[in-house]
Amino acid sequence: MLKDGTATSRPPVTPWPALDLPAVDFDPVLAELMRDGPVTRIKLPNGSGWAWLVSRYEDVRTVTNDPRFSRKLVAEHDVTRLAPHFIPAPGAVGFEDPPDHTRLRRAVAAPFTSSGVERLRTRAQEMLDELVDGILRDGPPADLTERLLAPYPLAVVCELMGIPEADRTRVHEWTVLILSSAQGVERSEQAKNEMVGYFGDLLRARRGTGGEDVVGLLAAAVESGDVTAEEATGLALLIQIGGEAVTNNTGNMVYILLSRPELLERLRSTPDLRPSGLNELLRYIPHRNAVGLSRIALEDLTIGDQRIRAGEAVYVSYLAANRDPDVFPDPDELRLDRSPNPHVSFGYGPHFCPGALLARLESELLMNVLLDRFTELRFVVPESELRWRPGALIRGPEGLPVTWS
Repeated sequence: MLKDGTATSRPPVTPWPALDLPAVDFDPVLAELMRDGPVTRIKLPNGSGWAWLVSRYEDVRTVTNDPRFSRKLVAEHDVTRLAPHFIPAPGAVGFEDPPDHTRLRRAVAAPFTSSGVERLRTRAQEMLDELVDGILRDGPPADLTERLLAPYPLAVVCELMGIPEADRTRVHEWTVLILSSAQGVERSEQAKNEMVGYFGDLLRARRGTGGEDVVGLLAAAVESGDVTAEEATGLALLIQIGGEAVTNNTGNMVYILLSRPELLERLRSTPDLRPSGLNELLRYIPHRNAVGLSRIALEDLTIGDQRIRAGEAVYVSYLAANRDPDVFPDPDELRLDRSPNPHVSFGYGPHFCPGALLARLESELLMNVLLDRFTELRFVVPESELRWRPGALIRGPEGLPVTWS
């Protein structure tokens, strides 16, 4: 140990296979890494070498908000990673640092502000009611994933993006392939390239047409020279993919409530508890498998008690940060009335999820409709027969077959 408290020896490298996990179980490898220390070293299934993993809440917020860690350099390094392919397209906002990152997000900021999202509330509720009316009209049983949790977020994000209705099924199919390696890296890359090509064509077609949807704003930004065509297509792809992550996240929430009916009944009978309950579900659910994109240290620095050298890759775990007992007492317990609850499920710092408010709105509306319009909602198969998406970067149930009275 050096005089400044920095460790002189480095922790061992822990292989992290990031296997498919059942239900909403917390990753046992991540739990072990958290016990080993706030800053450890990992090797993921793809890429080369090893990377640092930061898991303590305050350290996670420090790394994600520190300009000495670069996202842009990740594209130039063969960093150990979960996915066999890079999801963001070249020039995408996910691989940019400020000020370019700030410039790109500014181009599409308006629809994602609190006022922009609220303007969408009425239309989002109408689309949701149409889907629920159809489910109730057809009667039980029904697969909530197929009939509601997949089509609803797709409809909302496509409405926000400005994607024609005739193209939405195709865009959804690309998204599913991009977010999973189950059909192989080549098929995922092909889907990404096809989706990038689609957005390129759509952006060119929308130039000069105006509009407040995301594609219209990006087309105007390209025309004015504020962003390049490559940046616009990359940003459109990331927003579209992120918008559909709501399917898996709400699927996990619904699974929890149906497998713990006492929680569902508390939320049904106590509407005032729903905002904090939703916040706690967002903290608790496994938003992804393993970790997302890394960062590269631009200079030697210290995080926790570890010296990180310039050029080394660093991952943060938002899942681990959300289970930090110093911030969340009894973190493995799901407390619907937990307060305060400063979770980092949507990230932190400059790369905070731009669609966080939209995701919250969709989750809120979905929760309300399931609690208020379906009575005695329950599974029609044993929980042991439910399956979770294999090879998915964002964990979620393949189906949620239910019945109701």
